[in-house]
Amino acid sequence: MDLLSSLFDRLGPEILDPEEDIPSQNLGFVDPRSTTLNLDIAGKDYVIHQSPTILNRPGSTTGAVVWKITPLVADWLASSDNPLWKSAVLSSSSSVLELGCGISGLVGLMLAPLVARYTLTDQSYVAKLVEKNITENTPSGNSKPPGTNSQRRKGKPSLARSKPDLQFLPLDWELDEVTPSLTRNDNVKSFDVVIACDCIYNDTLIQPLVQTCADACKLRSTNEVVADKPTVCLVAQQLRDPEIFEAWIKEFSRHFHVWRVPDNALSPGLRSNVGFVVHLGILQDAEATRNRS
Repeated sequence: MDLLSSLFDRLGPEILDPEEDIPSQNLGFVDPRSTTLNLDIAGKDYVIHQSPTILNRPGSTTGAVVWKITPLVADWLASSDNPLWKSAVLSSSSSVLELGCGISGLVGLMLAPLVARYTLTDQSYVAKLVEKNITENTPSGNSKPPGTNSQRRKGKPSLARSKPDLQFLPLDWELDEVTPSLTRNDNVKSFDVVIACDCIYNDTLIQPLVQTCADACKLRSTNEVVADKPTVCLVAQQLRDPEIFEAWIKEFSRHFHVWRVPDNALSPGLRSNVGFVVHLGILQDAEATRNRS
């Protein structure tokens, strides 16, 4: 935990009472009727394919279109002003896992060029579109990395890679096991950061999501090389139903030490007064978790 003290100093006190009062707003999709979105994020253009048809099918298919928070989180995470970069939780050697990435892969597209490897996961129904979006929005590898005969864009971490290690793997929170194979590297057994962006909209998914977050973070405890640097779990969400938010934060607090990222550490578009909130969690040890069950 000592290695993360710089991050905690930026976040302020840990949340000890999960019944914090946060205003909710009824926010939703960027454009649920369009099959293609043209998005400008941090000066870069992305063309994202989505599926209104899949969205309208029965069942949990909300990952078929882009939610409003996703471009904002992608931009914030890729900024050098982000507290995860400033505290070295994220670095060019980091491994990152995203849960519930949806069809866009936007957070991975922004962050993968800046880290060692990034694994996108979701249910298999998003696979075709997310892979298409990765392919069409990823550099071919022939372009020169930032800093080689060109000026690096202000506000972005250095050492960006022209051909990022970014891949999608199917992962069902209720059916699949979280294993080190998700890193896609035999020499890497765990992740530095686990991200869940706007995955909390249904109370039946709260327990499986939180358990998957915990299982992903537990991979670090079995890796002796980096066991003294716990995995950081980042959960960003739009605030809709106060009861669902309260149920999530109570469940999350059973497994994690929790901090809310203060507004002054967020970009203006992500702040709570416009209906968004970001939390960071560090997994509690097994004994503490059992005592709170």
